[in-house]
Amino acid sequence: MTNRTFKTGVSRDQPSFLPARVEDYVAGDNPVRVIEAFVAALDLLKLGFRHTGSIGGAGQPPYDPADLLKLYLYGYLNRIRSSRSLEREAGRNLELIWLMKRLVPGYRTIAKFRQENWKALKAVNREFVLMLHELDLLGGKVVAIDGAFFDGNASKASIKTQRKLTKRLAEIEQEIEAYGAALEANDSAEAEPPPAGRDGGGEDVAQKVAALMAKRASLQADLARLEESGQTQLSRTDADARLLSKNGQVVAGYNVQIAVDDKHKLIAASEVVNDGNDTGQLYDMAKAAKDELGVETLTALADTGYYNGNALKACEEDGIVAYVPQARRTARLEAQDRISHEAFAYEAEADVYRCPAGKQLRPTDGRKTNGNRIEIRYVSRKSDCDACALRARCVTVKIPTRTVHRWEHEAVLDRHRARMQDADAQMRRRAELAEHPFGTLKCRAGYRHFLVRGFDKVRGEWSLMALCYNFSRVLSILGLDAFMAYLARRLPYLALLLLNAITGVITRLRAAPAPLRA
Repeated sequence: MTNRTFKTGVSRDQPSFLPARVEDYVAGDNPVRVIEAFVAALDLLKLGFRHTGSIGGAGQPPYDPADLLKLYLYGYLNRIRSSRSLEREAGRNLELIWLMKRLVPGYRTIAKFRQENWKALKAVNREFVLMLHELDLLGGKVVAIDGAFFDGNASKASIKTQRKLTKRLAEIEQEIEAYGAALEANDSAEAEPPPAGRDGGGEDVAQKVAALMAKRASLQADLARLEESGQTQLSRTDADARLLSKNGQVVAGYNVQIAVDDKHKLIAASEVVNDGNDTGQLYDMAKAAKDELGVETLTALADTGYYNGNALKACEEDGIVAYVPQARRTARLEAQDRISHEAFAYEAEADVYRCPAGKQLRPTDGRKTNGNRIEIRYVSRKSDCDACALRARCVTVKIPTRTVHRWEHEAVLDRHRARMQDADAQMRRRAELAEHPFGTLKCRAGYRHFLVRGFDKVRGEWSLMALCYNFSRVLSILGLDAFMAYLARRLPYLALLLLNAITGVITRLRAAPAPLRA
């Protein structure tokens, strides 16, 4: 049997004539160098970053926002988000030691930077989208729109709905009534001495009633706040988080909306809302993507949850061609063998509806307001319905005629329905595009929740997530060398700005009095 020795490392006690260079900690092709180059290519002052001071003693210089931004970019790219974890990694991770030049900010300083610079983080995300334009990585023709729920930094129990508050208030009212009856019984029994070894218990009941009265007052105040604000939910921990429900899943948090470009599955636009459904988000997201892409026309793909007549109308008026499948709402009628309104065909030239039996439904003079829609009523003739063989499936004894309501802008929906006849390929493409970013962020990176509270801070943190997703995609698409070459081309412009600033300072010093120059 041959004796084999193992590889041995260098002794920890081995002295070194010269200390190792920090530059040698990372290889030349390490992606951490791209983070360094990217931050160097940004104008942080223009983007609105604030100088974050350290938590130490008075007089200590602040940390450069560029260093803290590098720290966060590295952290979110490598699934390290908490400020304490980032502080720990900055002291032991060789890549971060190189990137931060041995700086180790405290976790409070790190957390404060993310909280205070939410607006600047959003600006950096937009700046990166502009870089994507320069790199020709955005197609600018088709975007897929989708939304996903992310947990907020709040528990479900901390968010109360109006229904829950009302129910709890009724329960407390019943408890107060029950204790009130107990107090009356105690009052009536005050004249009689209590049995041996027992107290009257009146003081305990009175204390419980006082506690219930305080809870009732608190609940009444919460209901008054909801009524005053017009909201339906009240969140005690995070004022902007909401209980969101989809497919039986309830999340206490936010609804993240994205528009994904067709060319390389890059996020062209995004937003964070707290609406529980996507119905009102189609136009806003498509318009945001259109503005970011800088195009005149755009095709937007979305799922059934985004179907909204007013949104489709707004998209059409703004040069956005939307593909959104309409939910089927006639299954119950079809199960009952009833004729739904979809069986009635509209004839534009005559401005009438034609029923399955071939009879006409003519418009009435009045108009009906249905929410924010104005609808025209088309009504059949009673004589036609009475003689119709399909009468039992179409009308009832109480309502002997059939009425179809048509939105005054129904032509928009007619054009959309015609467009959706052959849209199977677009819908498959939508799923491929829109679900890729969320799958990557939630499943690969594990980003299913936010660490901060409030719309502003949450939107800042989401900007970090979206930026790092796009950053990773660009590295994968271009490769490190090509991306570094592009960033190097942006650096001379910043160097020119710095040179102009230095030249201005020198000019002012030369113009200053002699004692000042000395």
